[in-house]
Amino acid sequence: MTDASSNRQDLPFALRLGAGLVGLEAAALLALAAVEVSSLDYDRLALGFTTTAFFVLYAVALGACAYGLWRCKRWSRSPVVLTELIALGVAFSGDSTVWVTVVLGGLAIATLVCIFLPASTAALTSPPP
Repeated sequence: MTDASSNRQDLPFALRLGAGLVGLEAAALLALAAVEVSSLDYDRLALGFTTTAFFVLYAVALGACAYGLWRCKRWSRSPVVLTELIALGVAFSGDSTVWVTVVLGGLAIATLVCIFLPASTAALTSPPP
């Protein structure tokens, strides 16, 4: 059974863009995991493995949420909002450099705007036919 809200032609551009931005965040987390693996040191082996595992699991979860947004699945919005709010907290903490604040904060704000626009909200909250 297919519902009309998951049809890609009916998907608002803002929701597509938001899903793409979340997918970009997932790819960045996978890149961070690769960097972490490449910099493993014997003195911090356990920390390196757990950090890598965290980045990979978080990337997989964000990838699933991006796919959920692309398919207009209602469940995908809450974890994305939580992730973006955490990213805003990290971006605007006092220890961040300017480029981290601009990139991370800008990406988080853009994603939140995309998924909270009225067309996106309507697409995500409309009941199946």
